[in-house]
Amino acid sequence: MYFLWFCNRAISLDNNTFQILPHHCSPIENITCSNGKKPVLLYDKFQCCQHYACDCECKGWGNHHYITFDGFYYNYQGNCTYVLMQEINPRHHLRIYIDNVFDSTEDVSRLRSIIILNGSQIFNLTNHNLTGRSNLEALKNGVRLKLPYSQNGVTVMNSGFDLVLEIPSLEVVITFGGTGFSVNLPYKNFGNNTKGHCGTCNNNPSDDCILPGGQLAESFAAMADNWTAKDIGQGNCTVPPTKSTSAQEPPPLYKTGVCELLNSSLFAKCHPIISPYNFYKGCIFDSSNVNKTEVLCTSLQTYAAACARAGVCVYWRNHTKTENHCPSHQVYQPCGPADQPTCEDNSYEPTMNFTAEGCFCPDGMKLFSRQSNICVKTCGCLDPEGNSREFNERFELKCQKCTCEESTKTVTCKPKECPKPNITECSDDGFVLINQTDPSDPCCSTPVCQCKPGGCPDIDVTCSIGKKPVVSIPKGKCCPELRCEPKKVCVRNETEYQPGSSVPGSVCQECTCEAEQNSTVISCKDQECNKTCDMGYEYVKTDSDECCGKCVQTHCVVNINGSKQLLSVKTWSPTENRCDEYTCVKNGEILTTSTSHTVCPVFNESSCQPGTIQTAANGCCKICAEKEKACKFMSMKTNITHNNCTSAQEVDMPYCEGSCNTYTMYSKEAAVMQHSCSCCKETCFSNRTVDLVCPNGDTVPYTYMYVEECGCTNTECTAAAGQHIRRKRSFTLL
Repeated sequence: MYFLWFCNRAISLDNNTFQILPHHCSPIENITCSNGKKPVLLYDKFQCCQHYACDCECKGWGNHHYITFDGFYYNYQGNCTYVLMQEINPRHHLRIYIDNVFDSTEDVSRLRSIIILNGSQIFNLTNHNLTGRSNLEALKNGVRLKLPYSQNGVTVMNSGFDLVLEIPSLEVVITFGGTGFSVNLPYKNFGNNTKGHCGTCNNNPSDDCILPGGQLAESFAAMADNWTAKDIGQGNCTVPPTKSTSAQEPPPLYKTGVCELLNSSLFAKCHPIISPYNFYKGCIFDSSNVNKTEVLCTSLQTYAAACARAGVCVYWRNHTKTENHCPSHQVYQPCGPADQPTCEDNSYEPTMNFTAEGCFCPDGMKLFSRQSNICVKTCGCLDPEGNSREFNERFELKCQKCTCEESTKTVTCKPKECPKPNITECSDDGFVLINQTDPSDPCCSTPVCQCKPGGCPDIDVTCSIGKKPVVSIPKGKCCPELRCEPKKVCVRNETEYQPGSSVPGSVCQECTCEAEQNSTVISCKDQECNKTCDMGYEYVKTDSDECCGKCVQTHCVVNINGSKQLLSVKTWSPTENRCDEYTCVKNGEILTTSTSHTVCPVFNESSCQPGTIQTAANGCCKICAEKEKACKFMSMKTNITHNNCTSAQEVDMPYCEGSCNTYTMYSKEAAVMQHSCSCCKETCFSNRTVDLVCPNGDTVPYTYMYVEECGCTNTECTAAAGQHIRRKRSFTLL
């Protein structure tokens, strides 16, 4: 029997004849997919009759949970590269491996990469950061891909959360990220032809635990251990310690927190379509073993992805502390098209109806191409800066005239033409001619004179006294110029004086530097002379260059019992005591007072001739005509004064007194008057020394003559004999 076209069949008869009969199809039976997916209607291999089948999806997440193609859940900790899926009978030459590594710090297995062999192409989807925010990379034959990538029938893109690999011709979609993986296979291409960790794609969970030899394993852990890769990935793998897969009771925080969201109203619309039971078991298992929010959230993310592919979109991240990180030019969507719209889309080419969580172009925009990550509003060309341009649009960019060519869908540019510049010369010092951007057209330049200070001549910054140098550049000039500005000082005789300080003036003036509003001035006034002099002095104007006169001594001053008396250059005695004499002596410009005291001898009236008693001419002593008077030794005590220094006590000062034989008579022989004079004087004396006390307290020695004996001695007669007058004793100390 042979099937022909239009569902007819031919039955061979004798004599090489055939009978053509119509083929009748059995009624289509409804089925339930064990993995929770919606059944799809397919044709049989003769493309005649239809039946329902279940497309396959294998998932892995967290620590480390698997759901097979047919929806069976199991946990497995591995430390090797394993076969996730390979064809039992190679038809499409597709193999998928999982590469796990063991984390001894937390005693868990972590998913490092998914390896896809598609014919001769080897793709590796890898996460370089297993304990934090994922760092994803896609490689082809060991070379890093620049995403998005689309060549040789394979597309790889980054949704912002996961890497998505598509093989549109086989309708294969594989996702991989920091939280886990998913492998989506259509039944029509892979039904009843898969084996490995993901099991057999035939809607029969009972045969998913198949060993490489085709036998059923006693447990999924035993099955998984036997699917190590032989020709790719890790070598010398070790099996990690077995850990109980029974769900332990989690701490209350997580049972009422993250895991409970799976059974909450948040996912209520998805519950009738896909049961959260297996994902809840995985979350509880993780909370008992790892107990980290980011690990628990992998169960939510995997369940939400399954719901999205079933047509129920759930935005769950705002109910947890997880974040969505998208570039500024894209927006987050929990259920966006994995095969994002681009300007290169062809309505005749099939597109994958597959959703993914990630970062997408905002509404009203699409990707410029599958190879770019640039969102545009208008499909046309991309300029060199990545901006979209409409076809035949003419624009200016980086000083070039550009056009978006519709025929090539590329931008062509040529340099902008600028007007010829006006040539100028710079005449002022310091200016040089340079080309500068034209303010009216930044793309063109214009010659300008620009200041170059290094070309300026040196300037002398010296100013005269009282002025300061101020160097400035006048407006419109390049080189600095000097001007001397007055300082706020006074100047006299090439010297500067600050305000408030004294300034030398003429002899009879006092001058000061004073500050006014905008200047300074020297203010002078005549010097005031002090004309007050002490007693005995008079103010005298001098003829010298001095401004003021001086006090000149004109009298001596005598202090008698507290009363001061002016004394001219003469001898004076007070009327109340004629025995004291004061003499004013001039020695150069200095007047000095000397004092003498007359000591009267003992006056014996009985030795006087009657009627002859009288006061001597000096007014001090009494005298008379004595009855007998001979030369004799007399005693006396007195104070000695010399240069204003006086003896502390009176000292013995003897003297000689008395009459001697004296006469005058005419000589006939000589015919003149002959004089015979005899003087009563000392005939023997000695020198004695006494200490004098000066006004400043100093003591000085002084030597005087002490009379020992007296007698009459001849002397030259110089005056006519007259009445005998008592000799005055005077002690003047100079």
